[in-house]
Amino acid sequence: MSATGNSTRAGRGAVPDIDDLAARILNGERRALARAITLVESGRADHREATTRLLDLLARENRQSLRIGLSGTPGVGKSTFIESFGMMLIGAGLKVAVLAVDPSSTRSGGSILGDKTRMEHLSREKNAFIRPSPSQTHLGGVGRRSREAVALCEAAGFDVVLIETVGVGQSETVVAEMSDLFLLLLAPAGGDELQGVKRGIMEMADIILVNKADGDLKPAATRTCADYAGALRLLRKRPQDPEGFPKALMVSAVAREGLAEAWAEMQALADWRRENGHWQRRRGEQARYWFGEDVRQALLARLETPWAQERMATLSEDVAEGRATPAAAARDMLLGLGVG
Repeated sequence: MSATGNSTRAGRGAVPDIDDLAARILNGERRALARAITLVESGRADHREATTRLLDLLARENRQSLRIGLSGTPGVGKSTFIESFGMMLIGAGLKVAVLAVDPSSTRSGGSILGDKTRMEHLSREKNAFIRPSPSQTHLGGVGRRSREAVALCEAAGFDVVLIETVGVGQSETVVAEMSDLFLLLLAPAGGDELQGVKRGIMEMADIILVNKADGDLKPAATRTCADYAGALRLLRKRPQDPEGFPKALMVSAVAREGLAEAWAEMQALADWRRENGHWQRRRGEQARYWFGEDVRQALLARLETPWAQERMATLSEDVAEGRATPAAAARDMLLGLGVG
């Protein structure tokens, strides 16, 4: 079935009518958006072909959301923050999409955590869209097709797209390549905790939010925020930052305090980057990055075919037995793949 025609196949897995699906997404239909994200997460060849055409159609509209990447250590209250922050944005008349990438079950590959149950109030809002995605063993738990899901949410007219990552690790580097702003959410802690946050994560963060700044933890949150603010001042100045950024702020997701101030800072940073040319330049760099990633992933996928696996096994045996050198065997393998 071609992705360009109407799908007449019944049942699960049929390729939808891409023109109709694109029109419905542009009209803001959440059910169409959910179906499209399921399509982009599929590894089937015909689904990938359909996905490519769908994204090409939607890209012509050039709709842009504010993409906000969010990370933080487990237990810091990311889901509570997202729900409170999202509810505040909706109250201000904005549409919010949340792409929460969860740890995957090693048996089923599906999401273990249920984000819609963790964000009970936000999930009921008609101007909110929440989509947990299986990580599918991809680097750091970041869904392999999260970038395409972000593009679909932009096309559907969402003003803000929040991309929640799993913990603090290598996944942040990938999420930074699909975000306009990168937030690091941390809990009140002592100096030892500050030492435990990797310098690379600090260098990527645009705003550090010290959560749980309420009740008995407020004094600790104040000290922690001051510690991080001092650490940020020691980092090398980045060209994409106005004076005063990156910065550390205090918030309480439970008490819903500090959220409006944090949002104002996010808007100020995004506006400055737009006005000074950094926004489009960064998006161009991200597009270049994902082009390279798509090429690399496609080449790696060719090694998963039965022929390639059998050929790899044969050549590996030749190398182990001394019948071929590693370099010569690699050359033969690449020639067989049409890459040499």
